Amino acid sequence: MAEQILRRHVSWQRLRWNLLGAILCSATPYVVRLMTNPLNDDAGLLNITLMGTLLASLLGVFLLRSLSNYPGVQGSVYIVPSFFSSYSLGFVIFLLGRFSYSRSVFITSFILCVAWFYIAYFRAQRRAGLVIGIIPIGNAVKLTEIERIEWRILNTPNDDASDLSAIAADLRADLPDEWERRLTDCALTGLPVYHSKHLLESLTGKVELEHLSENSFGSLVPVSAYMTAKHLIDWAAAAAALLILSPALLSIALAIRLDSPGPAIFRQRRIGYQGVPFTVYKFRSMTITRNTKDDARSHAMTQSNDQRVTRIGRFLRPSRVDELPQLLNVLKREMSWIGPRPEAVVLSRWYEAEIPFYRYRHIVRPGITGWAQVNQGHVAEVEDVRHKLHYDFYYIRHFSPWLDILIVARTIRTMLTGFGAR
Repeated sequence: MAEQILRRHVSWQRLRWNLLGAILCSATPYVVRLMTNPLNDDAGLLNITLMGTLLASLLGVFLLRSLSNYPGVQGSVYIVPSFFSSYSLGFVIFLLGRFSYSRSVFITSFILCVAWFYIAYFRAQRRAGLVIGIIPIGNAVKLTEIERIEWRILNTPNDDASDLSAIAADLRADLPDEWERRLTDCALTGLPVYHSKHLLESLTGKVELEHLSENSFGSLVPVSAYMTAKHLIDWAAAAAALLILSPALLSIALAIRLDSPGPAIFRQRRIGYQGVPFTVYKFRSMTITRNTKDDARSHAMTQSNDQRVTRIGRFLRPSRVDELPQLLNVLKREMSWIGPRPEAVVLSRWYEAEIPFYRYRHIVRPGITGWAQVNQGHVAEVEDVRHKLHYDFYYIRHFSPWLDILIVARTIRTMLTGFGAR
């Protein structure tokens, strides 16, 4: 009973500080504007803005608590999506209700909320690292391979768990009755109990093929409603991007023609949505070479320090600018902005023969960027592709706007650092 009261007290303390932070982030820009009021805003307008920001920030707190289901870095991923969603809803209500409000106060409140929760999250992470207990039965021990968390093996059901952040167990294993009773008691006292497979997926960002039974394989089917909305957004965004970027794209094409002989656009047959081949477009970043059927596979692979890469290609490839012509593929409904990267036909056929379930990655449209790209980069060998496919399956299983937003953010980082390029 004392342990249960302590855990509830800690949870309430956390929620109280979160709510206090949300209120301060809403009230601070309101008070500053009310005191200075350089634009002579009406007091009623500011009061309406305060109510909107207060409701949006509180809704963001509860969205964040609902989305942060797993421990570790996963929680920080949802800070921006949670508050972006709640403040977007507030903006829509202001717009549809024709309410007058202060944009500067509204936007400042959003920025303060995001900053507050990032600071609070990382301070909490430094202050108290995660300590997760493991029941050493079945595949749960595999979690100890992850280094950034302190794992503690629980040898008996009576081992002390008062200082643990959570307990992991292989819930598909045949657990003895005393362990099942212990897990039930932990859950009743508020200590999170996680299935080791789900926890491993959350902490690594992978769905491993070796764990896919018939049932879990079927659960990888993505949400069709989001697929439809995503497809429409992809098309509209690609059309706008092509219109805005057309002068830059033409300049890059001219520079490629001047840099080396050959066309500016490289075309290649790749496997796309539902396993249908299509022609992908890229800026040519390599010299033109002839290949035969015997070396088609090696020709399709890009090796480290590949001598075929041109001078301008050394900039285009690390920055991923060479992928921009694929906006045409998005307009043709062959690709998406975000999804598993399409592979050349010759490589895809090879991988299908070597890797079980490889074809299942074609259940969503291939993307210009993707979860595997921002985590692993370009790979070619079968074993590396197998690990890459774990990332693709994770993306399909957790197919959502939140994951897409995270991929966009990591893609920007990848473009700046050149991570995974060859």
